[in-house]
Amino acid sequence: MSETLSTPVLIIGSGPAGYTAAVYASRAMLKPILVQGIQPGGQLTITTEVENWPGDVTVQGPDLMVRMEAHARDVGTQIETDMITALDLSQRPFRATGDSGTVYEADSVILATGAQARWMGLPSEETFKGFGVSACATCDGFFYRGQEVVVIGGGNTAVEEALFLTNFASKVTLVHRRDSLRAEKILQDRLFKNPKVSILWDHAVEEVTGTSDPLGVEGLRVRHVTTGEITEIPCKGVFVAIGHAPASELVKDQVETHLGGYVVTRPGSTATSVPGVFAAGDIADPVYRQAITSAGMGCMAALDAERFLAENDG
Repeated sequence: MSETLSTPVLIIGSGPAGYTAAVYASRAMLKPILVQGIQPGGQLTITTEVENWPGDVTVQGPDLMVRMEAHARDVGTQIETDMITALDLSQRPFRATGDSGTVYEADSVILATGAQARWMGLPSEETFKGFGVSACATCDGFFYRGQEVVVIGGGNTAVEEALFLTNFASKVTLVHRRDSLRAEKILQDRLFKNPKVSILWDHAVEEVTGTSDPLGVEGLRVRHVTTGEITEIPCKGVFVAIGHAPASELVKDQVETHLGGYVVTRPGSTATSVPGVFAAGDIADPVYRQAITSAGMGCMAALDAERFLAENDG
C-alpha cells in the first residue's frame, strides 16, 4: 500500500537551488520535504574541481553537494530518495507521485529539477567527460591555460564559450556543422575579430581521441559533412555547446514555459503561472546556469513560498 506524505513545501530536485530552498524553508519552520530525483546533487556531482564557489578556493563538486545535503538535513529538511514521475498542479494541495509509489501532497511546490547539457551522444565523448570533455567553459576553462581547445556548436552559447576560453587558451577552434552561425550578429563580430579563434565550417565530430592512462583528451576527429574528408584537430579540451535541455517534463503542459521548455517566472520573483508553484535554478534560467545563481534562486523560491503560504493559509 502506497504511503502519503504531506508538507507545506515540496521541493523537487537536489542541486544548489533545491538544497538552498530547503535550508530557508526549514528555517522558516515550514517542514519541507525534498525529493532528490534521479541524480541526487545535480550537475555538480559530475563536475570535478569547482573554483568559483565563494568561500572555497577549490572544492570538489560532489563534496560541495554532500555538504549542502547535510546542511539541509541538519536544519530539519525531510529528504526522500525518490523520483517524481507525475505531478498534478490542477488544484491545491498539489499532488506528486514518486517512482517508489509514495504520494506527496503539498500546499506549495518548488521546482528545482535543473537542466542538462545536450551531448553529442558519442561513446568517446562519454569516456572523456570530466577528463577533457566539458559542457561548461566558465566552470572548466581555467584549467586550459596556454593550451589548445575546441568548442562544438554554432549558437550564442558556443560563441560565448569560445570567446570566454580565449582568456585562457592559446587557441580556440570552433567546429560547426553548417556554413554560418546562429549566434547573434554582435557575438559573431567579436568572434571573427578575435585572433585566437579559428572556425572550422561544415564539420561534424566523429570521435574524441586521447590517452587512457592517465585519462585525458589529446585531439578531435571531425568529418566534412559534404566530402566526408576526415581532419584531426590536436587539443586538450573539448567544450560541447549545442544547447541545454531544461528538466521540465513534469510541468511542461501545466505551467508557462518558453525557449524550449524553460519555466517562465514573474519578473523579480520565482513565481510561475500557477499560484503556489515556484521555480528555481536552471529549470528557469536559460542565461546564467551557475551554481551560485541557482542557490540564490533557491533562497528566493523559499521566501516566495513562505509569503504565499502566509497570505493564502493564514
